[in-house]
Amino acid sequence: MNLQETIIHQVKKVVNDIFDANLESVELQSTRKEFVGDVTVVIFPMLRVVKGNPVQIGEQIGQYLLRKLEIVKSFNVVKGFLNIEIDPVHYLEIFETIKDNDNFGCVAAQPEDKAVMVEYSSPNTNKPLHLGHIRNNLLGYSVAEILKASGKKVYKTQIINDRGIHICKSMLAWKRFGNEETPESFGLKGDKLVGNYYVKFDKEYKKEIQDLIAQGKTEDEAKKEAPILIEAQEMLQKWEAGDAETVALWETMNAWVYKGFEETYKNLGVDFDNLYYESQTYLLGKEFVAEGLKSGVFFKKEDGSVWCDLTEDGLDEKIVLRSDGTAVYMTQDIGTAIQRVKDFPDVGGMVYTVGNEQEYHFQVLFLIIKKLGFEWAKNLFHLSYGMVDLPSGKMKSREGTVVDADDLIVEMAQTAAEISVELGKLEGYSSEEKSELYKAIGLGALKYYILKVDPKKRILFDPKESIDFQGNTGPFIQYTYARIQSILRKADANASLDLKSIELHQKEKELIKQLLLFPEVIQNAAENHSPALVANYTYDLVKEFNSFYQNVSILGAENENEKAFRVALSRKVAVTIKKAFGLLGIDVPERM
Repeated sequence: MNLQETIIHQVKKVVNDIFDANLESVELQSTRKEFVGDVTVVIFPMLRVVKGNPVQIGEQIGQYLLRKLEIVKSFNVVKGFLNIEIDPVHYLEIFETIKDNDNFGCVAAQPEDKAVMVEYSSPNTNKPLHLGHIRNNLLGYSVAEILKASGKKVYKTQIINDRGIHICKSMLAWKRFGNEETPESFGLKGDKLVGNYYVKFDKEYKKEIQDLIAQGKTEDEAKKEAPILIEAQEMLQKWEAGDAETVALWETMNAWVYKGFEETYKNLGVDFDNLYYESQTYLLGKEFVAEGLKSGVFFKKEDGSVWCDLTEDGLDEKIVLRSDGTAVYMTQDIGTAIQRVKDFPDVGGMVYTVGNEQEYHFQVLFLIIKKLGFEWAKNLFHLSYGMVDLPSGKMKSREGTVVDADDLIVEMAQTAAEISVELGKLEGYSSEEKSELYKAIGLGALKYYILKVDPKKRILFDPKESIDFQGNTGPFIQYTYARIQSILRKADANASLDLKSIELHQKEKELIKQLLLFPEVIQNAAENHSPALVANYTYDLVKEFNSFYQNVSILGAENENEKAFRVALSRKVAVTIKKAFGLLGIDVPERM
């Protein structure tokens, strides 16, 4: 066991022995610099199962660790934080336990463990992906990677919203105004082409509303009676009835969109293990409504509609079947969740990456599935996130005022190029190398800027602010990684190292302490579904390395053994940065 695992094991043991309670997890932090200590055990989360004063609980745990663990030199308790000082003689032993390979900090999934399905992206096929989708994709992909690193088997999925009135709006606008236009004939990505017709529909719809109002209709009447909307509704009915011409157009336009999405996903660096389509799932769930009626989970109203009464759970009544027997989104989501477990029997939980405006929907969904008797319902999680705003304001798809994902990716690379040229950092690079580097820096800046923020918080995204080679940014961390690679290229890769004769500098000790936290950071990030914990840990690690770099000579060390140790320590830092950024979906250039 490494240092953290040893401390966690002993803390769990003492809590069980003294307080007769079982801890599922133990939260560790690096001790704040104003206090004596190296590793801090956070007591507050324990209060859910251990009743008492957090300071007294900390004191009892500290006394136990001091007696049982040789590596513990002393301890102190500040409020609900137990600060543990590690005996310096053990630091070099600890250093050896830090792997300098891609597995550092990770736990392998066990065959008998249940898998987690992470859903993200889930776009509509009537428009291209935009900035809001980017946050969704980055969060979902990163959480999936973090869960994998924490020891979970993970399936990455999405449900593509490929049917409904909004799809028919794009189809109808193309049919009316498209002149047989295709992505190839127009020289435009298929998702953008279809999105243009969604905007076109909205313009024509608004025009017809104004014409009807001029004829004496009220605004509400005009919105319902606009001919283009009525025709779109008729088109949806034809689709549902399987009309050959309508279905053929739907398949053609959706294929354009899927090709466009694939290109965006590739450029963004996200992927999926399997896909679900709303056109194949929208009828799911009805059988479970029938079963729920029999078991009393649901009830029927006089008009024939079926509902679930959740008032005793602090919610309200929720419709699951309309009076005409058609399903609502809730019905479909119930059926889709159950279908996924049928398709993947090893799935024991799901993570839904969906904006915070849908929080109530998921509260209801999870509760209904639980009431239907599915054991895995307790492992359903809504990864709720705040919207992304721009300095210019809120985005609107219908009006064509969204920030297109592809355009933003290109803009980020261009901004990275401008700043890199200004800084004069690219002598000796070929044009192809420069292009790849600009993309890595631009995407790294975008991803880090979004992922370093707690998912629940709203983001005001400023592209230029994100591409800064100083401060808590992706490029700053990438640059530090590249700096370490430069050191490693200059160092003797075959130099021998004798740890017994090393006397640790305080800066080396601080760096080892920071590295030691990485495995626990992964576990905490997985438990909290928060890539922000990994992002900000990486920034702290980089700050610690830069302080070490500025205060301690690496390649100019007094002797070869000292140099070999500092090079080895730098290598472990680089490996950890690369692994952490990999969990965020960010590339690290070998040189910058």
